Amino acid sequence: MSVAVGLLTWQALATAFPGRLFPAPSAVALEIWRLATTGPLLADLGKTLTRVAIGFVVAMLLGTALGLALGRNRTLDRLAAPWLVVGLNLPAIVLAIALYIWLGLSEFALILAVVLNKLPLVATTLREGVRNLDPRYDELAQAHRLSPGRRLRLVVLPQLLPFLVAAARTGLALIWKIVLVFEVLGSDGGVGFRINVMFQFFDITGILAMTASFVAVVIAFDGLVLRPLDQRMDRWRPART
Repeated sequence: MSVAVGLLTWQALATAFPGRLFPAPSAVALEIWRLATTGPLLADLGKTLTRVAIGFVVAMLLGTALGLALGRNRTLDRLAAPWLVVGLNLPAIVLAIALYIWLGLSEFALILAVVLNKLPLVATTLREGVRNLDPRYDELAQAHRLSPGRRLRLVVLPQLLPFLVAAARTGLALIWKIVLVFEVLGSDGGVGFRINVMFQFFDITGILAMTASFVAVVIAFDGLVLRPLDQRMDRWRPART
């Protein structure tokens, strides 16, 4: 319902202020179709989504491991705490520019910048999750002499699931935007790269078409993956008594 209201409002504004700089939803939809069938839309989406997926997976794996270590080891936590604060507050644009200068306008520099921007957020979230683990489950695992691997899979991860989902949702929202900004700064393709090209020609219809296509993919991922995971989370998580 809210989407329909938004589209109607958009159409009304486009009718009230007609012109090339404020296209109607129908014009944007036609541009999406044109870019998808005869233009670079699918190729650019593929490049951007590949970068997002690689950065997301690497950052989640490294951030989860770091968060587990920080939550279990107070000495390590004290040593790493200032650097986490720096990482959380360091502007993404600064890190991207620095890495592009040091490593060149390469795919590796882009992915590394994404990972380094997301890593502190994941590590901080998982560290708080480890601090909230119920010690009774650890005692139960010790009583049953579970191996470290089984303890992690059966005791730790189910309790950390809400924190993992929160880190994934927040991190994805951050990564989507960071990748596009980095592509605008310099890349050989992708949604951000194409938006930058269209900006140089003041092609607002194309910019909105590329943006709407990307947002549709993000919404679909959230609805098909993250939201169902949220709904099943309580079923997987151990109950506290």
